[in-house]
Amino acid sequence: MAKEELLEMDGMVDEILPDSRFKVTLENGHQLIAYTAGKMKKNHIRILAGDKVSLEVSMYDLNKGRITFRHIENRQHAISKPIRRY
Repeated sequence: MAKEELLEMDGMVDEILPDSRFKVTLENGHQLIAYTAGKMKKNHIRILAGDKVSLEVSMYDLNKGRITFRHIENRQHAISKPIRRY
């Protein structure tokens, strides 16, 4: 038996909830509760409110989803010059 088909969607994290869950608003305005995928936990990828993410959502339960990717925006303040050591 094959795995169920999943819908791939994009959204924005609105709120961080306890137990590593997130309230996410999809591009179409629908809100759902999402959790991070195992590889994101393993690689310690931090998700903050306001981040754009990609989700997998089951066709049978549209109120829950799994965050599979965090989109990186150009953050000028996060980029710093390398330290020169002589």
